[in-house]
Amino acid sequence: MTAGPLHPQATVSGRPARSKLRAYVALTKPRIIELLLITTVPTMIVAADGWPGWWLTLVTLVGGAFAAGSANAFNMYLDRDIDRLMNRTKQRPLVTGELTPRQAVVFATALGAVSIGWFALLVNAVSAWLTLAAILLYVVLYTIILKRRTSQNIVWGGAAGCMPVLIGWSAVTGSLDWAALVLFLIIFFWTPPHYWPLSMKFKKDYARAGVPMLPVVADDVRVARQILLYAAAMIACTLVLAPVASLGWVYVAAAVVAATWFLSACVLLYRRALHPERGKLAAMKVFHVSITYLTIVFVAVAVDPLLPY
Repeated sequence: MTAGPLHPQATVSGRPARSKLRAYVALTKPRIIELLLITTVPTMIVAADGWPGWWLTLVTLVGGAFAAGSANAFNMYLDRDIDRLMNRTKQRPLVTGELTPRQAVVFATALGAVSIGWFALLVNAVSAWLTLAAILLYVVLYTIILKRRTSQNIVWGGAAGCMPVLIGWSAVTGSLDWAALVLFLIIFFWTPPHYWPLSMKFKKDYARAGVPMLPVVADDVRVARQILLYAAAMIACTLVLAPVASLGWVYVAAAVVAATWFLSACVLLYRRALHPERGKLAAMKVFHVSITYLTIVFVAVAVDPLLPY
């Protein structure tokens, strides 16, 4: 199968194509970058036991955005053949023909090189090496090796999405610590309950593209059970973080309340999977709740060290 454009005249749904600039921005998946950066600043605050400074925060966020944009652009280049088969992704710029594969590769390579050099020159060597590892994890481990071969693709490939906390921690301290590892594990265990509900919603898309996401190869009950197990592990890690990172009662209270809310959404999904006659799965509710949940937890991570107790 060739990977040429679906729309030779580079139009999108009958409308004029995006500008080149907007197409390049779309190549970076900015909404995913936003979610990744939400976890970086709170991690830096915990690592610094207070505000780490505007300059260090800014350069870390910019470098992180470049790195994530590079990985996402490589992902779109490598997945352009299956993106054209899925309704959710068929308007991506390499499918519509707004950008060529060569332009995408050059852009992704340039962003990646800039991000690694950025961290090496403006932050420290540890952060630069972790940035390189993050890009390779997403592009090589997830996109090339795992995505089309195993239903556990998002579990192990999702480790790339955990790297911003390690990069943020090392940007402040020049090293890693147990608290950084626990933060890593929170996002690691959060990724399946976040992504599998989305895959349940679009499993026909994934099946059409030949991508063996868990909801494609397993029934809804098994998927919902796995979501519950990963959510429980994630919640356990959020509670372990309090003593490891010396966080106080504000963080603990926010983590417990958010966990109760998120877990109830996961339990509802499981019950609906067991008893489909009770109504629709409402998988996307779990997806959206997962985003709010992670935001609440990491806002609490950021606020707690700044409080006067």
